[in-house]
Amino acid sequence: MKRAAWIFLAIVLTSPSGYAATPEQCRFIEARTEREACYQRQEAARLTRQKANEAREAEQQKPYEPMTADEAQLAKAMRGICRGC
Repeated sequence: MKRAAWIFLAIVLTSPSGYAATPEQCRFIEARTEREACYQRQEAARLTRQKANEAREAEQQKPYEPMTADEAQLAKAMRGICRGC
């Protein structure tokens, strides 16, 4: 069991996905122009993520469609045929 835990820990620490997920630390950049450029890059990345999330949410949302008269009549007929199937 300990061996599996050590192997898992080694894989997690050496995986490159952990490094890609860390945001750039702009506040530690001393040169003002470089720091401002860093903030602008972060803002642009945030806007693209926000637009992508909004587009994904728009695709997922389905408008509410009320039951038509034909569908209501069919549902009423089905209730009469099958009770507790």
